[in-house]
Amino acid sequence: MSEQPKYKRVLLKVSGEALAGNKKTGLDYSVVTKICESIKKCADAGVEVGVVVGGGNLWRGRSSGAMDRTRADHIGMLATVMNSLAVADVLESLGATVRVQTAIAMNQVAEPYIRNRAVRHLERGMIVIIGCGTGNPYFSTDTAAALRAAEINADIMLKATMVDGIYDKDPRNHSDAVKYDNLSFSEILVKNLTVMDGTAASMCRDNGIPLIVFDLNSPENIYLACMGAQVGTFVN
Repeated sequence: MSEQPKYKRVLLKVSGEALAGNKKTGLDYSVVTKICESIKKCADAGVEVGVVVGGGNLWRGRSSGAMDRTRADHIGMLATVMNSLAVADVLESLGATVRVQTAIAMNQVAEPYIRNRAVRHLERGMIVIIGCGTGNPYFSTDTAAALRAAEINADIMLKATMVDGIYDKDPRNHSDAVKYDNLSFSEILVKNLTVMDGTAASMCRDNGIPLIVFDLNSPENIYLACMGAQVGTFVN
């Protein structure tokens, strides 16, 4: 592993569930703090870090099928903003400079997402957290992360999950699941691997954005991935 970061600019996707820790719902601030310490460590090493946070720890209304999909997705977007503000608060308590931007305007809470402004913040060493997904229903936060990675010209997208890489089947339900060290986006689509939705995988593939999927149970993996260490599964 190099002493210098391998990637100059990254887009980190953090699942909402990860922020809940063992509580499964809500926020576990001891877990959030460890994640933020690793993010700040990346920024201190000179990596420009953009972050997209999911909202699954606060809202799972869509999966019930009992609510209109558009309205359920709008509530989910608000959940991502709550998580974004919480992560920003912890990062700032650690001494980082942070900007929160949202794809849906809420000027009293955060800046509106403007691509050029986000890039300028990154160039100045600020950590930029982008909430509300794409700002549109029917798109996942994985797709939002892939979109933002393309927009800010990120060198790579880092997807921090609760599993240590990509498997041929869910390792939590199948003891014989086989982990991949390297994959292509086309393989993800053809094999219908559930690591991310097809729209996100296609966007990364079509825009030449590589992806690393790794385990956030060890938050240090964020820093290790930025430094070029082999963690999780590499997709290109």
